[in-house]
Amino acid sequence: MDAKTEPLTPAAELAARSPVRFPNESAEYRAARTVLLQAEFDLRRHLERVAAMRRALPPGGEVKGDYRFMGEAGASDFAGLFGDKDTLILYSFMFGPQRERPCPMCTNLLGPLAANAADLEQKIALGVIARAPLERLVAFKQERGWQGLKVYQDLNDAYSKDYFGLTPEGSDEPAINVFTRRDGTIRHFWSGEMTESDPGQDPRGAPELAPLWNFLDMTPQGRDASWYPSLTY
Repeated sequence: MDAKTEPLTPAAELAARSPVRFPNESAEYRAARTVLLQAEFDLRRHLERVAAMRRALPPGGEVKGDYRFMGEAGASDFAGLFGDKDTLILYSFMFGPQRERPCPMCTNLLGPLAANAADLEQKIALGVIARAPLERLVAFKQERGWQGLKVYQDLNDAYSKDYFGLTPEGSDEPAINVFTRRDGTIRHFWSGEMTESDPGQDPRGAPELAPLWNFLDMTPQGRDASWYPSLTY
């Protein structure tokens, strides 16, 4: 039977038969942990369902804008960002020409992304788009040690405006967009669109892109909606 259609064992049953027991844990702790474990099994399955829904999206809009970029290897049009790949992920970095230093939240996210860039680029093309002059982008990249991460200056702001890296009022915004190239046609595939947070929560997308927040979610204190990482320590 196809593993994708095989009936799943109920999450409650999977949680109940977990053999894990930690030194000196109480029966109260184990009972509560079993309830949580069931929820974690359900969450994993829900994440997979959402990922499958994302993969099943119909073709997105064709990319037709006058998009021009400058990278460390020189000028590029949009198609050039793909290299020899058929999928491209672009992150819009909040580092406009008016900023002395870039957004600390974007910086925190891009650190782990840079560490995984070489791995990701075995399968897809990856780039970071910002409106700051290229020399400032490269200098900051070197400061952070982002060796494998490709950075590009948006030369005419056209991409940033069309794909929500720049508001009509001129403010930089973080954005992640995925594009495909099939039979010579480039299309938008998916973008994060969660722009509002629930009461008492920090702004976030789904899926959560930054490892920082995933790790804090595993701690007793959790996230602090008023705390943000700094650029230097």
